[in-house]
Amino acid sequence: MADWRLAVDIGGTFTDVVLLDAASGRVVVDKTLTTPSAPLDGVRTGVTQLLAKAGVLPGDITAPIVHATTLITNALIEGKTGRAGLVTTTGFGDTLLIRDEHRYDMYDLQIEFPAPPIPRDLTFEINERVGADGSVITDPSTADLDALVEELRRADVEAVAICCLNSYVNGSNELKIAEHLRSALGVPVCISAEISPQIREYPRMVTTACNAATMPVIGPYLDELQKWLAAEGFGGSVLMMLSNGGVVSADEAASGPIRLVESGPAAGALAGSWFAKRLGIDRLLCFDMGGTTAKACLIEHGEPELTNTFEVARAYRFKKGSGFPVSVPSVDLVEIGAGGGSLARVDQFGLLKVGPESSGADPGPASYGQGGTIPAVTDSDVILGLLDPAAFLGGDMPLDRSLAESAAQTVADGLGLEMLDTAAGIHEVVNQNMAAAASMHGVEMGVDLRGIPLIAFGGAGPVHACGVAELLESDRVIFPVNASVLSAFGTLVSPVRIDLARSMPRLIDKVTDDERDHLLDELRNEGRRVLRGAGVPDDAIIFRYGVDARYSGQGNEITIWVGEGDAWPATAADVTSAFEIEYRRIYGMTIPDVAVEAITWRLSASATTSHVEPDDSIAPHEGDVVPKSTRPMVFSRGVDAVEAPVYDRLTLGAGARFTGPAVVEERETTSVIRPGWDVEVAADGSLIASRTVKEST
Repeated sequence: MADWRLAVDIGGTFTDVVLLDAASGRVVVDKTLTTPSAPLDGVRTGVTQLLAKAGVLPGDITAPIVHATTLITNALIEGKTGRAGLVTTTGFGDTLLIRDEHRYDMYDLQIEFPAPPIPRDLTFEINERVGADGSVITDPSTADLDALVEELRRADVEAVAICCLNSYVNGSNELKIAEHLRSALGVPVCISAEISPQIREYPRMVTTACNAATMPVIGPYLDELQKWLAAEGFGGSVLMMLSNGGVVSADEAASGPIRLVESGPAAGALAGSWFAKRLGIDRLLCFDMGGTTAKACLIEHGEPELTNTFEVARAYRFKKGSGFPVSVPSVDLVEIGAGGGSLARVDQFGLLKVGPESSGADPGPASYGQGGTIPAVTDSDVILGLLDPAAFLGGDMPLDRSLAESAAQTVADGLGLEMLDTAAGIHEVVNQNMAAAASMHGVEMGVDLRGIPLIAFGGAGPVHACGVAELLESDRVIFPVNASVLSAFGTLVSPVRIDLARSMPRLIDKVTDDERDHLLDELRNEGRRVLRGAGVPDDAIIFRYGVDARYSGQGNEITIWVGEGDAWPATAADVTSAFEIEYRRIYGMTIPDVAVEAITWRLSASATTSHVEPDDSIAPHEGDVVPKSTRPMVFSRGVDAVEAPVYDRLTLGAGARFTGPAVVEERETTSVIRPGWDVEVAADGSLIASRTVKEST
């Protein structure tokens, strides 16, 4: 009997949908243009087309529907958030403007930061105070609360963030304010004691503010989505992908949307991790290039790295500190405005630039024929012959080469170059941008990415992967089956999980069992509540414990994980030892005779999902590998076009071999094999490309 699982991933340009029968392993996929002004329209179109293609009825899907999205990220980057208000302690209304006083570039006299997610004129102060020890010094009065309600009502806010001084120790005043505002205003309200109960005022406040500003974005969408699914007869609930690689209920996601900020990319990283284990590869670099952005994530020991803070909406893409440092656990990845829709231009110095501005889904690249006039990366790939305009999305969405050429000519005129060289330059520059971003991310992680194999996915990832790999000095690229929708597939192999944290600064050897266990009991209860909402029974929940620690007197911490169980599993000596091992790994030394201080205590509550395994049995290839056609392609600037073979991926059996230059076409993407690369088809249908010839320098 079939056991259908449905996954949806809303990207900046395309919405991907995947159906997987957990019983037989059959996989059916589809893509449709995202509809930014009404995201549900694109989802409806994609899901309806997919069900028709698979011959499946909505009622056949009874398992939870798993959903990833870039709605939150794009809303924050573009400033298209809801009208939210911020409430804070008297005297702290300028915190979002002051930030942390850190200058990410000491020598830039015109330094820029993104505008706060909630502006100063929508920030309100109230007379309340909690001491650093958690004692309530001043309660908010009823008169002050009533006055606050009137101010917020006049401001016509759609949501409210509350972030008071020292509320990470005691959130009672925030709760009191929130209860009053919810009953009087009837709008969503979030408090920092629940969203980010951690020390450091600015990160806590900006995280809470970002959460409130995006509640009006995600809440109505999820409400409409669930109503539509119920009306159509779908039997499964909705689970939302989080930035940490876990999934939670839709209601939980609506109350904490900041946890979705890297939802889609995290799903891709989970899929990359799944493939790394499947292929027996210990280290792998996920390269995910869609229509709007490209992402890179390192897989170490079969798992993606996690970080406890993530920076969103950077003013400068390569400058850490120029965005919002949101305190949410996230897959550690780098995201760059480099996708198929990234636009090319000539800057004030007469140089070719590509991105981060994107054409998105509307109007899209010029070749989409929807009114775009500026050349995008997809347009350059069409001009170079890497993409077949007639075969885009299997012919369902043909591209117009003449429009691509007209758009590219405008940039070529500005550069004083031939149009074909300009298109090759656009392709080269976007590859350089992606490789540089990945390398910088590796530097920030302390990892040399040179030589690490790439796994390429996303609609545009397979087109550019070999070029990026050459720049990263990697000799191996994996093009997985269904690469174009791999992020959506990743949601189907993601665990139900929530990561929680609370600050309680103490010297490790001074922490009492009672205060530690009281804090962890609260975190465990919160973890159980969230996972129950996703349908997980209490006895299936796994608790993992960690702590952010530092040497006493230092200003930054490192995170260490100390074990699993229903109770705290480590002694003070165990924590100190684990800290020193990690500290030495990072810094090459330890500091003797200095006490270790725990700052933030962490708990991960998770439950494994039911096992799903796609049918990966493809027939062995027999006979010669025969292309379906050939066409002229340009692979480098200043180099003549070559007549290269075009292969149909569905006709390539296991063990098939061929040599680049070539392209392999499937409905949702095209895999470009540059000169000097050889390809073998793996047993599961993945294309394994190996670089055999390197250009002389």
